[in-house]
Amino acid sequence: MADRSIYRSPDGETEILTLYDEAVDVLGQRHESLTVGTRYGDTHVLAVGPEDGPPAVFLPGGNFLNPTCLRWFLPLSGRHRLYAPDIVGQPGRSAQTRPSPKGDGHAFWMEDVLDGLGLGEPVPLVDLSFGAGVAIRTMGLAPERVSRAALVSPVGIATGPIPRVLAEVALPMLVYRLKPTRKRLLRAARPILADSEDLAVNQLGAAYRHVRLDAGLPRMATKAELQGFGGPVAVFASEQDAFFPAGLVLPRAREIFPNLASAKYLRGCHHVPSEAARERVNEDTLAFLAGSNGD
Repeated sequence: MADRSIYRSPDGETEILTLYDEAVDVLGQRHESLTVGTRYGDTHVLAVGPEDGPPAVFLPGGNFLNPTCLRWFLPLSGRHRLYAPDIVGQPGRSAQTRPSPKGDGHAFWMEDVLDGLGLGEPVPLVDLSFGAGVAIRTMGLAPERVSRAALVSPVGIATGPIPRVLAEVALPMLVYRLKPTRKRLLRAARPILADSEDLAVNQLGAAYRHVRLDAGLPRMATKAELQGFGGPVAVFASEQDAFFPAGLVLPRAREIFPNLASAKYLRGCHHVPSEAARERVNEDTLAFLAGSNGD
């Protein structure tokens, strides 16, 4: 757990939260803002979609803003009541406590969130990057709480070569932080965001400047710890993802998930799938959540 602020300065925190509120406004539809208590502190949750729709929980990427990640998956809210918590210890409006990545703190947090939302029955999880790692930990620790899971660019299955991550992601980030310019920001964003969407790029730049980035990813899953999870799993992995490349993620997903229902290779995509790829991911995920994937 972190004893200090995840932000480098109070002014930086203010800028991040201003960008957060702008991202909520850009959601462009009615939403509800909820707060639930957990053993790691209060957790802020955005809820969208029909109140009487079947529930699903969306977990966003780390070191980024939840409402922007949620916007990328808004098509799911046409059918589902979508609950999107700000993960604790990440930029946003939840507590700044960071559970240790060595244990199952994120899974305990997830149990508390589900309890706080009154979701006692097993629910589907749709998850991006860091959020997928949290979902996998939950599937291992509390399989009875999850009905099925769609994992996009997932943490916790396989990782790319460290030299590539350093060269393509870490070095451009440090160069940008040393002397922030638009050109340097776009270079730093390129391995992560396939589309140079101003809102997302600006948020990434603010995170790089103002957030003590969380390098403690949820640990790698094993086949043994997932044996108790009986629900179907869909995995979407990007070809050009420096962090979690499809060429490594999909083969290992087939090894550790005995109930893998779908494994999709997102050709040409970086860490966050392109807009065109996200359309396909959302279509496939809606079908997966409806159980029409042959499982």
